Amino acid sequence: MNSALNRGHALLVSSVATATKYPKHLTAIVTATLLAGGGGAWALASLGPDVSELPVQMVLEAVQPQLPTETAELGAASLNLYRSDLTRTTDTADTLLKRLGVDDPQAAQFLRSNPMVKQALFSRSGRHVSVETVDTHRLGKLSARWSPDEGTHFQRLVVERDAKGFSARLESAPLVASTRLASGTIQSSLFAATDEAGLPDVVASQLAELFSGDIDFRRALRKNDRFNVVYEVLEGDGERLRTGRVLSAEFVNAGKVFQAMWFQPPGKDSAGQAYRGGYYALDGRSLRRAFLSAPVAFSRVSSGFAMRFHPILNQWRRHLGTDFAAPTGTPARTVGDGVVSFAGVQKGYGNVIFVQHRNATETVYAHLSKILVKRGQAVTQGDTIGLVGSTGWATGPHLHFEVRVAGVQHDPMTMAQKSETVPVPAAALPVFRQVANNVKAQLQAAASIQSTRFE
Repeated sequence: MNSALNRGHALLVSSVATATKYPKHLTAIVTATLLAGGGGAWALASLGPDVSELPVQMVLEAVQPQLPTETAELGAASLNLYRSDLTRTTDTADTLLKRLGVDDPQAAQFLRSNPMVKQALFSRSGRHVSVETVDTHRLGKLSARWSPDEGTHFQRLVVERDAKGFSARLESAPLVASTRLASGTIQSSLFAATDEAGLPDVVASQLAELFSGDIDFRRALRKNDRFNVVYEVLEGDGERLRTGRVLSAEFVNAGKVFQAMWFQPPGKDSAGQAYRGGYYALDGRSLRRAFLSAPVAFSRVSSGFAMRFHPILNQWRRHLGTDFAAPTGTPARTVGDGVVSFAGVQKGYGNVIFVQHRNATETVYAHLSKILVKRGQAVTQGDTIGLVGSTGWATGPHLHFEVRVAGVQHDPMTMAQKSETVPVPAAALPVFRQVANNVKAQLQAAASIQSTRFE
């Protein structure tokens, strides 16, 4: 068979050469080739089966990829994983680590047994926790950050793996302030609008407080009222830990525009004391009045200064104060500077505090669950003096608030709006005007956020 194939191949080569030299004889040469060599080739091809009839078999085999030499030499450190979350009041060492993707009994035992860690992490909510895992989900490092309600620093808890197991330390670091802009439109309520704009509730409360001398946020809001706000965010290690103060704001209520900005006049007053910072209208008029409009941060008025059917005495009587509905434990604050003239228990009022102000004015804070001041103590506007409760003649938790002038009760809301304000000191006006111009530009930028969002 092999000799026949060789003869056919030699004949084919010879025929091609001849065809090149004698093209006229091409037909004869091709015919000779088919007869002598082609048949042999066909005979060989036909000895095997048809390819389409061959059986097909699929083989599956797992292939383990091989890491590059550089990565293999680095070991597990190059594959560390990172994850973050917020603490919950119900957290235990096991549930917190599991939520963070850590499977490490030794680490869980350390978190359970270390007093510093237990104090910082458990029964606490909203604290920022981040972890770094090594090997197969073992804990390499855990960091937790939180900030007190006041102050310029935040706390950082660090738990690290070392040669002996784990160690923990508590650190303090400065907060970093950054600025945020937002805007919104009222459709139903202030808090609904601020939620839609992605604003924290503390900003909504500040807005209500800021313009409370000009706008009654409980009765005077209108659909399509709008606001623009620039506020401060305090961060630690790049994490937002706390919302600071509102820096400037604009509120349009029933077509009327109100603007405000935070400003601390430079220098000192006639008594040698540094000027207090406060909110001012952009024309220099102070928005800080002698009296706040409410002793509880933005809350619902459950009973105003008017005739009402007394829920306990079951008879119509004139209500000589204003009741603010709030959960038990809500801070009650003094509405103006003064001195505590009484702090104790009185029939009907329950736990009650009386604060004496100038011009024969006195304020009353009743039904408290806890009193935090004592008689003779000086207090400043906004200080927390007690906690809301339901002591005395009360059917539920609320703060009963009164304003008395020479012993006669007056409507607290009216008194707040009529109380005097203090303008920017004359010497600070040039600086104030410069800051006010910058504020106008910031508020215009904040207003553009809303139009961009809805276009």
